[in-house]
Amino acid sequence: MDISRPSCSLLILLALYILQLAGCMNAKINFREKEKQILDQILGPGRYDARIRPSGINGTGDGPTLVRVNLYLRSISKIDDYKMEYSVQLTFREQWLDERLKFNNLGGRLKYLTLTEANRVWMPDLFFSNEKEGHFHNIIMPNVYIRIFPNGNVLYSIRISLTLSCPMNLKLYPLDKQTCSLRMASYGWTTDDLVFLWKEGDPVQVVKNLHLPRFTLEKFLTDYCNSKTNTGEYSCLKVDLLFKREFSYYLIQIYIPCCMLVIVSWVSFWLDQGAVPARVSLGVTTLLTMATQSSGINASLPPVSYTKAIDVWTGVCLTFVFGALLEFALVNYASRSDMHRENMKKSRREMEAAASLDAASDLLDTDSNTTFAMPLVRGGVVDTKMRQCEIHMSPPRKNCCRLWMSKFPTRSKRIDVISRITFPLVFALFNLAYWSTYLFRDEDEEK
Repeated sequence: MDISRPSCSLLILLALYILQLAGCMNAKINFREKEKQILDQILGPGRYDARIRPSGINGTGDGPTLVRVNLYLRSISKIDDYKMEYSVQLTFREQWLDERLKFNNLGGRLKYLTLTEANRVWMPDLFFSNEKEGHFHNIIMPNVYIRIFPNGNVLYSIRISLTLSCPMNLKLYPLDKQTCSLRMASYGWTTDDLVFLWKEGDPVQVVKNLHLPRFTLEKFLTDYCNSKTNTGEYSCLKVDLLFKREFSYYLIQIYIPCCMLVIVSWVSFWLDQGAVPARVSLGVTTLLTMATQSSGINASLPPVSYTKAIDVWTGVCLTFVFGALLEFALVNYASRSDMHRENMKKSRREMEAAASLDAASDLLDTDSNTTFAMPLVRGGVVDTKMRQCEIHMSPPRKNCCRLWMSKFPTRSKRIDVISRITFPLVFALFNLAYWSTYLFRDEDEEK
């Protein structure tokens, strides 16, 4: 009994020591070292081949690999109307299942493995089909990572900047809306091997407080755009971004200045018709300014073959300014015609007065008194009868327009007065037709 008791105590002490040693070992596990061991285990030579695509659904090698995609739009820097393109910065993410990359998560303590080298694992051959330019971000380190989860799921995330083509229809410019697309497709794998799908829930996210200089992002839509070629059918995803152009900028920079130039050209109607230098300089200055304004607007737009809404506006405004200049030419011609007519009337009166003086002198030189008195009596009787006829005859009635125009005896003055009313009235009618046509057409397209 005495010998067995010390042996039992030694066994108990030995068991306690082993438990303490095991606890110390568990407490000092280096998970970074475990990550290295797991990566060497699943990605070691002869164990993983990045050239072979993962198995399909339910681990079958015949089915296509499903890759789920989602985007995060960080910024949209510019939308170029002339080049018909836009620039965007986004975080692009892909996620797929590769059962060859399964590993032990150490009882939930190891959530995922992180890689920075994309060539270590198989990657989908996705490309942006409407891309013009693009680059990665490498400051301070490359903005890319790959996460491998214990069940074999792979998450690939990268930040990129792209310049994408955006074909635009500028018929309603600047009252238009434009739809720009972002297309992503497989380059080499057909739908039999690789299928892209939008991630469920919220596939596209946009940064809050996204500000654009001349546009507003109204909404975005996700869709599929699979394409068939001679080599097979390829999976494709697209995002349609609907942009609405901000009209306030164009109202201040284009429409109001054009209206002011047209109104300034009407000032010549109120100037004296004899002020030739003032009216000519005013008309020519407004015409040249309007032409410069039109050329500056067209310089920032592509030379399209159809007529834009801004072309109609500037063309009509230029026509009104040119019409005001032609109106002065007509007034100048009418003024010279009026002066010529007045000179003709004056010379005719002088000739009639000279003829009447000659007739009176001939009558005074006659010797017979009877022959002199008879025409006077006859003339007096005739004049009396004519006056009685004029009394009984009612004068012709004149309408309001003729009565008002009779206040202006010369044709040149009448042309100026008619222009003061006609030009503003026609311009107001044009504004009514222009805004009702393009604004209602825009509402119809939105519906």
